[in-house]
Amino acid sequence: MNIVWFWTLALMLTTYAVLDGYDLGAGALHLWLARGNQERRILLNAVGPVWNGNEVWLIAAGGMMVVSFPNVYAAGFSGFYLALMVVLWLLILRGVSIEFRSQIDHELWRAFWDAGFCLGSLLIALLLGVALGNVLHGLPIGPNGYFQGTFTLLLNPYSILTGLLTLAVLGWHGTNYLRLKTYGDLLARARRWSQQLWGAAALLVVASTAATLGLVPSTLRNFHAHPVTLVFPWLTLAGLVSGLLSRREHDQAAFRSSTAVIVGLLTSAAATAFPNLLPSTLNPAYSLTVYNAASSPYALRASFIANIVGMIGVALYSAYVHRTFRGQVQLDGHGY
Repeated sequence: MNIVWFWTLALMLTTYAVLDGYDLGAGALHLWLARGNQERRILLNAVGPVWNGNEVWLIAAGGMMVVSFPNVYAAGFSGFYLALMVVLWLLILRGVSIEFRSQIDHELWRAFWDAGFCLGSLLIALLLGVALGNVLHGLPIGPNGYFQGTFTLLLNPYSILTGLLTLAVLGWHGTNYLRLKTYGDLLARARRWSQQLWGAAALLVVASTAATLGLVPSTLRNFHAHPVTLVFPWLTLAGLVSGLLSRREHDQAAFRSSTAVIVGLLTSAAATAFPNLLPSTLNPAYSLTVYNAASSPYALRASFIANIVGMIGVALYSAYVHRTFRGQVQLDGHGY
């Protein structure tokens, strides 16, 4: 059950990255991609109906971690407390910016909330990547299972590299989503940015892979022991190749390509980390794993059943919303 829960949480976080990733990416480029009130309304209405539902996957993953791996939750909050509070306020800023932007018909009012939406999206994407880098590289976890370090320790070169990788990949994913939802000059601009961000994402994938191989000695251990996991890095490569070969007008193929890269990267990261959840840089014996950080077998079974029921409901809701609002955005007197 411990292993099942590990991959369940990995699946939930990957789903979150795919779904919320495109509106984070679109938001991070909001001020540069969309020009003028009309285009910015189109962008906001492309993500407006779905952004809050997409974030449910992150909330659910965090909630389920409390039940399944409470020690990891406690250690993670002790180490990432300031960073997590910043992310929480940035999430609030994004939501408020979307909802408040059109409440007053004034240029300065809209510009303020446009900046808030862009800044919140950009920093969230960056900080999520920084957190992933620290989880892969390891943290100063002591014998009591708690973080022993400072916030500045989290901003190391490797974690900043993974943060930039996340920002580039999600930005690429966001432009590919806008290629499905927009038209006119905004669509043409999204296609150009998509091609440019593909290059940045590909370069950073290579750089972060090389850095991981150099800094994390156990990177290839699980891939050698379980060859089936090689499908994950191959999925990343296939997504990058598909993104390169996708023509300007092949918008669906481009979106599938960035989706494949996100899924491939996160599942590769999970395969690299297993069985560690929070590896210790002080002593490998202090690392929190799927075995020493888990709840009781009964709690794992009961919470898994509850999680499956809840996630089926979330998945059905998400599918319904995306189907209802599929296709290009059509502005009228309503919306954002």
